[in-house]
Amino acid sequence: MRYCSQCGSGVTFTVPEGDNMPRHVCAQCGTIHYQNPKIVVGCIPEWEDQLLLCKRAIEPRYGLWTLPAGFMENGETVQQGAARETWEEAEARVEVGRLYALFNLPHINQVYMLFRARMLEPEFGPGSESLETQLMTESEIPWDEIAFPVIQESLQLYFRDRAAGHFPLRTGSIRRLDGPERRYEVTLEDEIV
Repeated sequence: MRYCSQCGSGVTFTVPEGDNMPRHVCAQCGTIHYQNPKIVVGCIPEWEDQLLLCKRAIEPRYGLWTLPAGFMENGETVQQGAARETWEEAEARVEVGRLYALFNLPHINQVYMLFRARMLEPEFGPGSESLETQLMTESEIPWDEIAFPVIQESLQLYFRDRAAGHFPLRTGSIRRLDGPERRYEVTLEDEIV
């Protein structure tokens, strides 16, 4: 950030008085510009023994499979955002249920919140951000073509929990490891029932 969005003057990167982190601060009007993590909300859309997945039509990870999810918008609840993203990406109407997975992704400043959701009917199609949408059983999921580690981890936990017959709230962190390869470390918290 180089200029203040309030008055247009230049900003400096400094620790404001009373704070403990460097922030962009306007030298003219004194506005402190906070940068905070983005909240990503989405659904695990269920229809009978299948889940609805989307093949991405946008970067990052174009052409790979994911669950319908995206950035939360101002003025909506996390449940409303999850339902909206499911409609926008998969043209599916859902009844959003309980929060199932909450993952911290500190390396990209995101928090993922995925809800279990019941599809209201088996009608769906690709939205503008999807090349294709498909209901899949566990054995049909193209595990080598999943777009993001958080989706891979959430799906694996989901199928393990479904087999066990209970769905506790899953929480954890996913951190990218140093190096040119796409390697990640997943840390799960204890089950929260």
